[in-house]
Amino acid sequence: MQAGDHEAVNAVLATLAPGTELRDGLERIVRGRTGALIVLGNDRTIDEISTGGFELNVDFSATRMRELTKMDGAVVLSSDLSRIVRAATQLTPDPSVETRESGTRHRTAERVARQTGVPVVTVSASMAVIALWMGDQRIVLEEVSVIQSRANQALQTLERYKARLDEVAATLSALEIEDLVTVRDVAAVAQRLEMVHRIREEISHYVLTLGNDGRLVDLQLSELTAGLGNDRELLVRDYAPAHSPAGGPEEVEAVLERVSDLSTTDLLDLGAVAAAMGHPAAADTLDRGVSPWGYRLLSQVPRLPPAIVDRVVLHFDGLQQLMAASFDDLHEIEGIGEVRARAIREGLSRMAETSILDRYV
Repeated sequence: MQAGDHEAVNAVLATLAPGTELRDGLERIVRGRTGALIVLGNDRTIDEISTGGFELNVDFSATRMRELTKMDGAVVLSSDLSRIVRAATQLTPDPSVETRESGTRHRTAERVARQTGVPVVTVSASMAVIALWMGDQRIVLEEVSVIQSRANQALQTLERYKARLDEVAATLSALEIEDLVTVRDVAAVAQRLEMVHRIREEISHYVLTLGNDGRLVDLQLSELTAGLGNDRELLVRDYAPAHSPAGGPEEVEAVLERVSDLSTTDLLDLGAVAAAMGHPAAADTLDRGVSPWGYRLLSQVPRLPPAIVDRVVLHFDGLQQLMAASFDDLHEIEGIGEVRARAIREGLSRMAETSILDRYV
């Protein structure tokens, strides 16, 4: 699914989330066991395939929609979902549009969604299932209890993965200071960052579909992922072979996209992760030594703007040269005053001391 399509689906799901008036109307239809076909938008294409019924153009309400769906035919809402445009309307989409469904209501819904691009919602009278049709997609709206259970399981998984990510990230920082990093260490952090990112995206989807009932899940998600920020981008800027300090964001996005495209099985393979980051697909690749530019460690210095981080990285030839830089070396960089030069020098020194203590004491 393209990013734009994903955002469009999420926007519609938000209007169907528990707590919204539209979802309330759908739940009323489910409890009444009467089924429904509801078009979430009205434009020229919908007008062209709509025949018969009643033109209403009245304010939307859950109870009105519930009563109008008792009649045969579809209910058409305005594009902003604020009005009921018509009811008991027969939809006549192009019969040549492919459909995988067998029931009349669902065949019509799929064809209308594919032909017009307008979202369509169906309620199955026999199975009490609410489904959203958008383009080629069919999305079943599950009960709140089911989604809540999945969200809680995902939160527990995220907590374990985040703990492991913190471990490998701390190890990488220590190895960076000692200039002992290998591609394996980098791939391990990239792997865990991607795992956490995927679980976070899954939970965010649950929060969206839970609507008002997803507030507690959202709070837990925010707490578990606090501090992650742009860690994925920083890792790529430090270690992707094709990226240089003067490189643009396109290189970073390309690497992140390749890592995101890895299957679940490939993501467990550190060699595949390293290859996605641009490292050679050779037998000894994982054991090769690599050196960072210093983006990750500089990002941990408090109140240091990204523009200043870029300027510092560009001035030095890698993290080791930066670690050896004196206050005067930092102060001579354009835009770095005494306060920032001292903050960088003291911040890196504290990290080095902490790393040694954690690693050897």
